[in-house]
Amino acid sequence: MPASLNLYSHVLCPYVQRVAIVLHEKGAAFKRHDIDLANKPDWFLRLSPLGKTPVLLADDQPVFESAVICEYLEDTLQPSLHPAEPLLRARHRAWVEFGSSVLNQIGAFYNAQDQAALADKARALRQSFERLEAELANGPYFSGNDFCMVDAAFGPVFRYFEVFDQIADFGFFSGLPKVNTWRQALAHRPSVQQAAHAEYAGRLQAFLRARGSALSSQMTEAVA
Repeated sequence: MPASLNLYSHVLCPYVQRVAIVLHEKGAAFKRHDIDLANKPDWFLRLSPLGKTPVLLADDQPVFESAVICEYLEDTLQPSLHPAEPLLRARHRAWVEFGSSVLNQIGAFYNAQDQAALADKARALRQSFERLEAELANGPYFSGNDFCMVDAAFGPVFRYFEVFDQIADFGFFSGLPKVNTWRQALAHRPSVQQAAHAEYAGRLQAFLRARGSALSSQMTEAVA
């Protein structure tokens, strides 16, 4: 078990939130340090060869990449967030990767340059949530009553939609009762709530408005 943990983060990085959720679920004491990724200090680049967040400093040793950090925490801290059975554990790890692919789809959605592309990316996201609807147990979490690493991966995913829902109804979750139950359960989970920066929603709105995308235009029209 590491004696000291420092998490280097960025306000809008969903992968930082994923790591923070795991740390909170395991009851680990850690210090969080925000990094300006537009002006990265040299000492941070020595910790993070890819120049990205998150980076976890465990007993002064850097661990980078969120999936690697989460597996390190799983190896060193209780309670376990992975199932014990090897095949089921592998399947959970695969669904964590699916969560990363959904984050990529979200980026494609908010960067779409016209309404046709925006609608296309919204449909792709909807299809991912339909796939999850078919996979989910009877809630409230991914595999039932116990919070797991897949839940930690999807907490930051669903947080985006708290802002998207204020812009328009894109139909992401309509008619998907299991996904809606899961989404609400994660929104109320203390570890998920604590993982986001206090300024997250406002910073995300400003970030989206500045993209020069179809969604940015829609946000401007909604205000007008």
